[in-house]
Amino acid sequence: MSGERPIIAHAMGCPAGVAPELTARMLSDPEVTTAARIIVTGDARVLEKGARTAGVSLVYHSINPGDALPPGDGPVLVDLKHLDPETIPVGALSKPSGDFAMRNFREALALARDGVADVVTFSPFNKASMRLSHPFYEDEVVFLHEFLNFDGVAQEFNILPHLWNARVTSHVPISGVAPLITKANVLRGLRLTDGAMRAAGLDRPRIAVAGLNPHAGDGGNFGREEIDEIEPAVAEGKAAGIACEGPFPSDTVFVRANKGEFDAVLTMYHDQGQIAMKLLGFEQGVTVLGGFPFPIATAAHGSAYDIAGKGVAHPGAMKNAMLIGARMGAAHRGQSNA
Repeated sequence: MSGERPIIAHAMGCPAGVAPELTARMLSDPEVTTAARIIVTGDARVLEKGARTAGVSLVYHSINPGDALPPGDGPVLVDLKHLDPETIPVGALSKPSGDFAMRNFREALALARDGVADVVTFSPFNKASMRLSHPFYEDEVVFLHEFLNFDGVAQEFNILPHLWNARVTSHVPISGVAPLITKANVLRGLRLTDGAMRAAGLDRPRIAVAGLNPHAGDGGNFGREEIDEIEPAVAEGKAAGIACEGPFPSDTVFVRANKGEFDAVLTMYHDQGQIAMKLLGFEQGVTVLGGFPFPIATAAHGSAYDIAGKGVAHPGAMKNAMLIGARMGAAHRGQSNA
């Protein structure tokens, strides 16, 4: 890869939602386009409709799949020519919308896998539409393991400008959470969180570990996961040089973290952290998928069908994702060239 700036492969998300508008806003934002060179995977017709919705004018090079990147540092569209936006309903599920997003995601991932890009970002997907296209699509983490033939450990992080959230379990039923709260799984979460935050430029991040049970188990009165699994994982993490503490009651740990006592909270299950993070900054939140061979980032909110096509989508979360992606992509490039 040439040039000093990192290269972002950006997949356009669900065309029936706010993804086209947000993608257009990113390509017209000089702070984003100077942080990295952006390669969009999608369809010019969808992108231009997004630009009209956003009220912005775009300048980019359009190439076909497999073509070499043009010289310079300007944005590039890999025009897959696979969707006329007038053929899909706005703000509604459809298989063509899912097909569009899946193809874009695969193309962007292939660019990073093949060394053309340093990092992958994507504007919001709609999982229900994607399942119409790919019935076995569970979530991005599972799909990435399959597509990249990756057998390592990866994790989803939710990020605000001042706070990260990681979790030991993710998209599993509440009834299945407790058996997964093991010392090994908690320690894995600590290691991944520490590594991902360092890759994003934070030196020795301070990680608070939430308990599973009310009042962090209250000394064993409300469950023993804290005593038998979480505390030993925290102790081993500390011994390995990770700045971690806990377990803390989950109903107060985010109050302390939001005040600046910690840089991240490792929670035990999905909504334990997601509710807090979205209350603290719904329009700013970023999701990072860490542990894969290259960084992957997106806005933490969804496809927003209720405001699709209205030109009112808030760009804050998507912009944060692009800028975090640029920083992580630069670090990834530096490691690859070392």
